[in-house]
Formats: sequence, structure tokens, C-alpha cells
Amino acid sequence: MSVLPDAAARPSPAPDPPGPARPGLRERKKARTRAAIREHALALFREQGYDATTVEQIAEAAEVSPSTFFRYFPAKEDVVLQDDMELLWIEALRAQPPGLSTVTAVLASLRDAFGNMSAEDMAKLSETTALTLTVPAVRARMLDELSRTSQVLSAAIAERAGRPADDEEVVTLTGAILGVAMAAWFAAPGDLASFAQRYERGLAHLESGFTL
Repeated sequence: MSVLPDAAARPSPAPDPPGPARPGLRERKKARTRAAIREHALALFREQGYDATTVEQIAEAAEVSPSTFFRYFPAKEDVVLQDDMELLWIEALRAQPPGLSTVTAVLASLRDAFGNMSAEDMAKLSETTALTLTVPAVRARMLDELSRTSQVLSAAIAERAGRPADDEEVVTLTGAILGVAMAAWFAAPGDLASFAQRYERGLAHLESGFTL
């Protein structure tokens, strides 16, 4: 005779925790349109140069209207700057265990985000990085993009800490994390591998209390 309880007496297995909700049809369509606009824009930039490429040409290549272009990208410069890297980063940050400190979680999420990028994604990031460094209009627009990134990161850090996004300590820590990123970027502009290494070391220094 089996020593195992019969099926009727066995407790039901615990249900698997629900995974992240799959984006709806509308969201997936918007994501495809955004990606198509960006792909055609980068192709035109390669073919005829950034300055010679107009929003109208990008819209025509992507088979959308100029007004649709501007619904996805407020300016032509944003096609270069809004590379969705921050989305990967924020998703990775939200997936970090709650027991980690904020800076350690940010560091781990950065590693995860870069680790999940394909060779094609890395090549595209290198391409947009080069445009950011060489096109004055894109460089000038970076300040606006940095402000937007700061708000997104601040909201994610606040969510993790259970504080409001405008909490003074949240805002200060967000600024420090982005400041480390900027220092790493300016130390080796355009070198993504060096940036990642410097950023990791900088975050570790931040976590130690910025002692010298």
C-alpha cells in the first residue's frame, strides 16, 4: 500500500504567481509604430546625414504622417536620444530583490539591462551615441532628455522606497546616481564598454559614502 495520501486528500499546489501583464493590442501597435519610425530615421541618417534628413522624409519612409511622428517624438533629436534603454533599466530595477539597497539595486539593474541587450541593440546604441556626440542639435537637446530621465528614475526609486517621487532624499539620490553616469560618460565619451565599467565603479563609490 502506498504511504502517499490519495489525490483527494492532497493539498492543491499553490498557483504560480501572476507574471507581468502582457501589453494590450493598442500598446503593442504603438510600440511597433514607434520602433518603425526610429528604424527608418536611423537608416535615413546613415544614408544622407542627420541634418539633411527632414521629419517629413522620416514620416514618409515609415508610412505615417508628420503629425503622427510628433506624437511619438516631440522633436527630430528625440529619435536619437529616446532609445528605450531607460525602459530596460527601469524594468530591471523593479525586478531587483527588495532587500538590496537602492544603489546596489541600480547597479544590478544596469548589469541586467546591458546583459539583456542583443548585439543589434548594442550596435544601435553605439550609432545613436555617435550621433549624440557629433550633432550639435542633439547635444543641445540632451538636457531636456536628462530631465525626463531623472523624473522616470526618481519615480522608480521612490516606488521601491515607498516614498513620493518628490521626496527630497529621493530626488537627491537620483541626482547623485545620474551625476555618476554623467561623470563616467564624459570621462570616455562614445566608449560604451568603458562607460559601463566606470559607472559600476562610480556607483560602488557612491554606495561606500563617496569617501576619499
